[in-house]
Amino acid sequence: MKKFIVIVAGGSGTRMNLAIPKQFIELYGKPILMHTIEAFYKYNQTLQIILVLPSQQFDYWQKLCQKHGFTIPLQLVAGGESRFHSVKNGLDSITEDGLVAIHDGVRPLVSSGTIDRCFATASQYGNAIPCIPVYETVRQVENESNVVIDRSTLRMIQTPQVFSCSLIKQAFAQQTDTDFTDDASVLERTGVKINLVEGNRENVKVTDMLDLTIVEALLKNISARR
Repeated sequence: MKKFIVIVAGGSGTRMNLAIPKQFIELYGKPILMHTIEAFYKYNQTLQIILVLPSQQFDYWQKLCQKHGFTIPLQLVAGGESRFHSVKNGLDSITEDGLVAIHDGVRPLVSSGTIDRCFATASQYGNAIPCIPVYETVRQVENESNVVIDRSTLRMIQTPQVFSCSLIKQAFAQQTDTDFTDDASVLERTGVKINLVEGNRENVKVTDMLDLTIVEALLKNISARR
């Protein structure tokens, strides 16, 4: 079965007060985005990689590839006005059926085990999304009151989220609401049951400076153990 990976990297550096988009920040010798792509290439070199970037970042990306000698083959697709539209553009570039993973470009520490579990479950049931338990006490706040929630019933959702190409493309074609928090929610809106699989705790999404520090430390630790 043909396997695709759509990596969406449309972030900016504004939240982190940086001059460059966060996917291009260099950690341990190369941009975060390259670490992310390498994680999937390491898992399976036959994956068809689709990288979705804002069109105005294409030239900058090519310069980074030259600078770092980055030659992993991939297809560049222009992003849209929101993450929803960027994912849809990536999906629209796929012309065959199979399985497609959708992943955040700033999650460079996804493990091969997580990727494999997602593809294996999606091949059986049509979709799979990775998650990890909630480790701390959680309270729900409403107006002036708050109440503790049983954390054993909660999960933190990660990417890659893997789907049957035909199912997820149809779901994105039917929906126009762009306020979905993840891609599985788009499919779930059509009535399809979502399947959870075990993720990996290191699979951190870089959103602020603390995340950046954590990911850099983890990358150094992983490199030291090789």
